[in-house]
Amino acid sequence: MKVYNKQHAYYCGIDLHARKMYICILDKDGKTVYHKNRICCPEQFLNAVAPFREDLVVGVECIFCWYWLADLCQNEGIDFILGHALYMKSIHGVKTRNDRIDSLKLARLIRGGNFPLAYVYPPRMRPTRDLMRRRTHFVRKRAELLGHIQNTVTQYNLDPLGSLSRPDRRRGKDIVGHFPDPVVQLIVETNLKMIDHYDPIIKELDKQILALAKEHDPISLHLLQSIRGVGDVLSLTILYEIGDINRFAGRGEFCSYARLVKGQKSSNGKIYGTTGGKIGNAHLRWAFSEAALLYVRGNDLAGRYYQRLSSRHGKGKALTIIAKRLGVAVYYMLKRKEPFDEYKFLNLKKIPEESL
Repeated sequence: MKVYNKQHAYYCGIDLHARKMYICILDKDGKTVYHKNRICCPEQFLNAVAPFREDLVVGVECIFCWYWLADLCQNEGIDFILGHALYMKSIHGVKTRNDRIDSLKLARLIRGGNFPLAYVYPPRMRPTRDLMRRRTHFVRKRAELLGHIQNTVTQYNLDPLGSLSRPDRRRGKDIVGHFPDPVVQLIVETNLKMIDHYDPIIKELDKQILALAKEHDPISLHLLQSIRGVGDVLSLTILYEIGDINRFAGRGEFCSYARLVKGQKSSNGKIYGTTGGKIGNAHLRWAFSEAALLYVRGNDLAGRYYQRLSSRHGKGKALTIIAKRLGVAVYYMLKRKEPFDEYKFLNLKKIPEESL
């Protein structure tokens, strides 16, 4: 856990909401110099901090509405820090909570050097990352509709319909007529209409996001796609969820952020299990899990490595190990600007070309 421990003349903690923000400003001696509830607008914020902004740091908890405040502070030259919500929950828990108390707690955490930091994602790539996450949301909704149709087939014990994931596989099939009940037909027809509506939207988003990625970081995108099985979707997810690889001090910190490793609970020399499973980036965790599965599929060299791990640890644990190793490989690939080396990854010796 990283904490903010720089010294300032004034420390501002804000309990931020969608429409209101409770602002608390402490001086270097811990005295409260400003403590009021204000409407969320740039003018009211700037008026509140105007007497103190010469040497001021502003901290808020990481919630959905922090973008505007971070961008405003950057444009105005005010130091801004973002608090890690899960770490902060365990630090400033109290019996009585309200906006006034929370803003004071935030200011005291900053002043005391105990404010747990989260990453302030750069504004340049932030909209595309959010668009990528929205695209993932649409894909999952579409998958739910497809799954519901297949579950309905099982529910009424009908003959299997086969794969319906692509439009060409649905074309020519009387999917609605496969169900004898007219009400069930209406349910399935509604699902199919929604799926047909999602298909062109997702396809267009893929084109737009790929074009933006080639503008933002074409080298990293190309490097990520050098891993077998990693296509446009996975490479885009990894690229935009990482942002800048240089923000990670080492591979351990990166793997922790990607939820590829867990923390350990121990006391008095005894280990009591793991912790911190929900701390980190869930999107990266999903991407590396998918990458591990796709990397092994149809790959003879990786398949043999996977079988060795499976015989020792079981199939699930084997894929987890490969996902973590892919995370480490991606960290060094992006740091060193090198493509994926499969033989190095699998610890194999390359066969000289002249001997082939």
